[in-house]
Amino acid sequence: MKRVRCPKCDEFITFDETKYQEGQALVFVCPQCGKQFGIRIGKSKLRNIQKEENPDENADENGYGSIIVIENVFHYKQVIPLKWGDNIIGRYMKGSKANTPIETNDPSIDNNHCVINVSKDKNGNLKYTLRDGPSNTGTFVDNMILGDRERRIIYDGTLFTIGATSIILRAANSEE
Repeated sequence: MKRVRCPKCDEFITFDETKYQEGQALVFVCPQCGKQFGIRIGKSKLRNIQKEENPDENADENGYGSIIVIENVFHYKQVIPLKWGDNIIGRYMKGSKANTPIETNDPSIDNNHCVINVSKDKNGNLKYTLRDGPSNTGTFVDNMILGDRERRIIYDGTLFTIGATSIILRAANSEE
């Protein structure tokens, strides 16, 4: 099964791609907003930047770890790699400052909700520091809301929540 996103309201439409041939054009009508749009079956030019349908939870393509966005009613499970420095986490929107965007329809996630800073501690090990954006709904770690200027060191397996979305930090392997 494949998913396409409505260009107007971002609603996902699922269809069985095995019923169609490569190069075939399809037209969809969004059940949410009524927008009519077309796609062409085949290899997407954007596929290399899109998330995989069944992401590998241990993926660590940059060597700095990743975050695992847990599937809920707003979105599918996503594994998003982290980079060195500030990783601005927020809802995906064209033109947003978020460099670690989550593809979601969760209205309680801001465009720039929180930040994970990846740096090294005095022993040369990777250190992950979480802080709120500031956001409208807050960032929660262990069911405790982060204060306005509060920074929290988080570790592999730490569960934090933004809006109605739970995220797990998957730290990079410390063996170098």
